[in-house]
Amino acid sequence: MKREQWKSRLGFIWAAVGSAVGLGNIWRFPYVVGENGGAAFVLIYLLCLGIIGLPVLISEIAIGRKTQKSPASAFHMLGRRLIFRKLGGLTIVTGFIVSCFYGVIVGWTLGYLIETVLGHTTNFTSSGEALAHFQRSVSSPLYSISMLALFMFLCFGILTFGVRKGIEASNKVFMPLLLIVLVGLAIKGVTLDRAAEGLNFLFRPDFSQITPKVVLMALGQAFFALSLGQGTMVTYGSYLSKKENIPTTCFPIAFFGTMVSLLAGIAIFTIVFSSGLSPTSGEGLMFQTLPLVFSSMPGGIVFALLFFLLIFLAGLTSQISALEPTISYLIDERGWARKKATGLTIFASFALGVPCALSFGPLKSVNFKGMTLYSFVSNTAVNLLIPIGGLLAVYLVGWRWGMKDAEAHLSEGAEAFFSKRLIFKHYLRIGIKFIAPLIITIILIDSII
Repeated sequence: MKREQWKSRLGFIWAAVGSAVGLGNIWRFPYVVGENGGAAFVLIYLLCLGIIGLPVLISEIAIGRKTQKSPASAFHMLGRRLIFRKLGGLTIVTGFIVSCFYGVIVGWTLGYLIETVLGHTTNFTSSGEALAHFQRSVSSPLYSISMLALFMFLCFGILTFGVRKGIEASNKVFMPLLLIVLVGLAIKGVTLDRAAEGLNFLFRPDFSQITPKVVLMALGQAFFALSLGQGTMVTYGSYLSKKENIPTTCFPIAFFGTMVSLLAGIAIFTIVFSSGLSPTSGEGLMFQTLPLVFSSMPGGIVFALLFFLLIFLAGLTSQISALEPTISYLIDERGWARKKATGLTIFASFALGVPCALSFGPLKSVNFKGMTLYSFVSNTAVNLLIPIGGLLAVYLVGWRWGMKDAEAHLSEGAEAFFSKRLIFKHYLRIGIKFIAPLIITIILIDSII
């Protein structure tokens, strides 16, 4: 079966940006910043992106382009042992697990978008009202499951059309719109009273807040924000032709992911601080606090519509990327038609997402190591499985494939780039082979023991 390819380099970049830019940047980044020391977390996060994130991103895309296969076969081909097929399969499983809990949150955003259209989320007069509405909504099995089901149906429609007609075409529309809306919200935020307090919280670090937990959370967030360690970028790279320049293709992905995270932080924290609200509200931060702010703003319903549209589109594009490795595996390894592979993957993700959704309601009392089912699944995926996936990618490139052969492949389509930027070549070589594996290993060991 002839493998699909991206119609254009720009199409691939927008699709990869769509994968990297999602609720991890807009919903998760602000609340983990709020819970982990503010600017101190942001500083560690940015360091993780530059020192570890970019080398891992380039490694994963190079693995995909070299092999033109899904992660399981790609790891096996370069690792040259059966164990690497299983390790590549682990990254696919990780992406699938992410899709299960991720769909729950995107379902909430879809619900809030619909409720905003109906005028139900911009009439709050107190934080208690906004909090009660959020808790009533997410604890309702009918609400959570129906929104999850509707969201999954939309994903099925896009993914069925495949790489060019589905993923590439949708992201060309969604991603520019997402960026425009987010910039507008950030500009609105900095014009509010006490906005400076929110900016200080986000950009003025208190180094006493840096702990091993903060470092682990920052690493997990950096990987999650770039869709690393889940088979996504390996799969997307497998649709990339060898004439494309991988490094210059990766720069916009890392740049947009970082920019959107910071813009989301600016938009949310300026609004939160201007309203005298707490930045440590956890997973429900934006759902519990921002509707109250929108309710008190002139033209608040317009901003609410734009905001929830923004995060829904971001969640949609990221969910598509989380599901694509599993679909690609079923097509490549099992010979299934795309529609059949997509249907089974969507159904399985929905079925396993239901218990996560119910953990905010009927299953709230079910705990694993002191966490709800949703928290246990999401923390395991983001702070353990995703970093392990990133570690496997750089080990495969640096030590099994070998940097000499990997650099030769990376130079295809990028000869002029590397000839003029020897420093970057050395940075990449050292980062992939030594720095990224060492730091990831140390952080993982510290989190386990």
